[in-house]
Amino acid sequence: MSLALALLLVVFVVLVLLDAPIAVALGLSSMFYLLIADAAPMMVVAQRAVAGINSFTLLAIPLFLLAGLLMVHGGLAPRIIALCSALIGRRTGGLAMVMIIACMMFGSLSGSGVADVVAIGTMMLPAMKDQGYAPGFSASALGCAGSLGTVIPPSIVLIVYGTATNSSIGQLFIAAILPGILLGLGLMLVAWWISRRNGWQGGELFSWEELGRAAKGSILAMLAPIIIVGGIRLGVFTPTEAAGIGVAYALFIGVFVYRALSLSTLMRLLRETTEMTGVILLVIASASVFGWILAAEQVPQMAVNGITQATESGTVALLMMMAVLLILGTFMESIAIILILAPVFLPILGHYGIDPVYFGILLTINLAIGANTPPLGIDLMAACRVGEIPLSASFKYLIPFLGVMVGVLLLLVLFPALITDLPGILF
Repeated sequence: MSLALALLLVVFVVLVLLDAPIAVALGLSSMFYLLIADAAPMMVVAQRAVAGINSFTLLAIPLFLLAGLLMVHGGLAPRIIALCSALIGRRTGGLAMVMIIACMMFGSLSGSGVADVVAIGTMMLPAMKDQGYAPGFSASALGCAGSLGTVIPPSIVLIVYGTATNSSIGQLFIAAILPGILLGLGLMLVAWWISRRNGWQGGELFSWEELGRAAKGSILAMLAPIIIVGGIRLGVFTPTEAAGIGVAYALFIGVFVYRALSLSTLMRLLRETTEMTGVILLVIASASVFGWILAAEQVPQMAVNGITQATESGTVALLMMMAVLLILGTFMESIAIILILAPVFLPILGHYGIDPVYFGILLTINLAIGANTPPLGIDLMAACRVGEIPLSASFKYLIPFLGVMVGVLLLLVLFPALITDLPGILF
């Protein structure tokens, strides 16, 4: 390892520990490297940053963000919760399970974990508090369930990964369906177990009449993911075009059917989308410069040599990469991890014959776990903020939820067919 590369990594780690924004940490450490190594003119920073975001596929990010916001404020999210509540009834841990299922369903509309947490949490956490659920438990369940928005299609994280690795986003979306369901079922099992010990129940008694009414009211909401994922699968439109279709659909339903969107609301949502997109693209641009430096310093080759010398087993190599991702996920932002490590890991995947689509799903599950693991834990922090409780209040209940997510991850490592079979059948 060269002195300049060592200084690059040291400066990056120091800035992260000082709680600098991840885009700033990536950009400043890259500029410091170029000054010390004198490897290229400083103009390269601007050139690589622009090249990193010069992708038609990335246009799907603001479109999916806008579609998610339109669906939240256009009346679709409350109807999803009503359907989930009617399905569960007054079971043990019913409200917690309603929240988890609602997060899974809304994740198939928003593509964002934080959006999932905020949209569902603002409606569910007050109701759970009224029913006697511990706020720390509710926030832990919400953070972990909300993070499924990074796994269940149309996931923005999967779009970034597919762009970074030149993988089929359509195959990634299909491959993520079963793992997302397994994660949701695992979280529901933990929620039921904890609720049973504390005597926490659900909402209203189950009735077929209420279920029919809720199902009828949610038809338009549930059509959205079918249109988006189904259209991609059938080749009717690309993922980026699907995002545009999602925006048009949510806008039409919110304005003309539910009449919940006003002009002032639309302007506010456009502004929020612009701000969120700016943050994401700034991270992507900075990570592009950082990744270019790592490639120039032959870090991917060093990683390949290190792992291949340590083991000849693809499964062991995969577990080693999962361990690295779990550690980094606790203090780094998801998109930055993908853009920095995907080019490093791709040669390793090629050496062991591991499908990049399969690895991409494992990666997103790692990031979902990291999104609920302090010190960063962005989804957990958002859940605690919505619940108006300190982060520490959730720790008591967090471990079982994270434990089942890690368990599902290991299950998928040992049984790859759970990920690879569905894309193999449909593509």
